[in-house]
Amino acid sequence: MSTASQALPYIRGISPYLPGKPITQLSREMGIPQEQIIKLASNENPLGMSPLARRAIEAALAGAERYPDQFELIAALAERHGVTAEQIVLGNGSNDLLDLVARAFLSAGRSSVVAEYAFAIYALVTEITGGETIVAAAKHYGHDPVTLLAAIRPDTRVLWIANPNNPTGTFLPYADVRALIERIPPHVVVVLDEAYTEYLPPAERVDSIAWVRDFPNLVVTRTFSKIYGLAGLRVGYAVAQGAVADLMNRVRQPFNVGNLGLAAALAALDDHLFLAESYTLNRQGMEQLISGVKHLGVEHIPSHGNFITIAVPDGAAINQRLLKQGVIVRPLGGYGMPNHLRVTIGRETENQRFLASLEKALHG
Repeated sequence: MSTASQALPYIRGISPYLPGKPITQLSREMGIPQEQIIKLASNENPLGMSPLARRAIEAALAGAERYPDQFELIAALAERHGVTAEQIVLGNGSNDLLDLVARAFLSAGRSSVVAEYAFAIYALVTEITGGETIVAAAKHYGHDPVTLLAAIRPDTRVLWIANPNNPTGTFLPYADVRALIERIPPHVVVVLDEAYTEYLPPAERVDSIAWVRDFPNLVVTRTFSKIYGLAGLRVGYAVAQGAVADLMNRVRQPFNVGNLGLAAALAALDDHLFLAESYTLNRQGMEQLISGVKHLGVEHIPSHGNFITIAVPDGAAINQRLLKQGVIVRPLGGYGMPNHLRVTIGRETENQRFLASLEKALHG
């Protein structure tokens, strides 16, 4: 009997999460020089990181031998959102926060509800606890309040809502989100994952964190990985009522966010110029890609994030042809969307290269 066979059965049954292919990996696999590869697979900020964050990292290097202190970033986030420090939980990226919720509230004999085509991590963190994932049918590739509510069972303890949703880019208007939360039983924790909220047009934004006062079962998660450009430093945060935040902190690893990430995130919070530039570049790039794929006769799912998802005849084949041209995008076969590719909005030249490569890939 092997050592691995002694692991819990539900752990052995998990399919590991596969991230977007790194530039270095494609370079090794196909012998393409790294500088000739563009990566539009992981929804990273094409402008890089906030300049203020970069300077903060350089200054923080002097204290890298010390264990981190989360106090300053938590205090800044609490002030920004009008909540107490006890309501903030920091995570090693927002994925870490999703895992904390699952470990605090799920186990064998309990279930979580997720929308079809929603972020794969929701099912993964549920399965890690031995819980069962219930998938609610999507509507136009997005969250459907009717099916989500119908999917809730007596053993359900968590409902995941990604808004905007990854990987489809769909968006549920906040009036509908609030109406949904109002109908969810109080014993079900509602996780509102807002990793892409900063990319929403101002008219579509709502201070959802203020809703935490009204809903003891609401957890709102956000990240510094997307518009702030700190994906490699792994910093996210959650806001919840104090009792829920306390439970998440009980299962949180000590020092789960390092000194450099803490310093960068604190500085990035106030880099309003960088955020405005990133938002504008994304809106312009979105228009460029939508116009380009329409010209090629390719359909797309309307997106509210920093990416678009396009429909192609054969996602795996088209993806492979793009890789041979040094263009990395995200195939969505693992999401039950084998004829779709997710494409991050890049700089103008990157978008142009993708469109040219896509045209070539579509014609074999």
